[in-house]
Amino acid sequence: MSAVETPREVRAQAKYVRMSPRKARLVAQHIRGRSVPEARAVLRFTAREAADEIEKVLQSAVSNAEANHGIAEDRLYVKATYVDGGPVMKRWRARARGRVARIRKRTCHITVTLVEAPVVAAPVVEAAAPAEVAEAPKPKRAAAKKTTASGSKKKSASKRPAKKKEAAK
Repeated sequence: MSAVETPREVRAQAKYVRMSPRKARLVAQHIRGRSVPEARAVLRFTAREAADEIEKVLQSAVSNAEANHGIAEDRLYVKATYVDGGPVMKRWRARARGRVARIRKRTCHITVTLVEAPVVAAPVVEAAAPAEVAEAPKPKRAAAKKTTASGSKKKSASKRPAKKKEAAK
């Protein structure tokens, strides 16, 4: 019975980030399933404020993987990244005629999970005999018929019925 090795997971989390979870989720979905170098490039060229915060969490997860497990950055990819809502600070703003309006200052918790890419051994291919290596013949296609500008197909000259010269006299 062969032992199946489970891939090692590394996780990093930033809590109480002063940002709306909805805005952070838009950026987080861009890096799911990507390799770490590719995820860094995507975050570097994303023009949203959440990209900076998620990049910090990604860097923390990579540092955890290198320091605690000895996994190189190139061998990691983003398994999951998600943003949960944190506590909401409620503030009030004075409005006209003695009223107040509620202001919600939202926070979020950003989590990034990295996984080591599995090592895939190259399959051993036995050398085949030279007769087996020969390519199979390609199927021949029928020649395409020419079409006129109006879209109708031209008739070839050999298929036209011969005109009778006697009828013209």
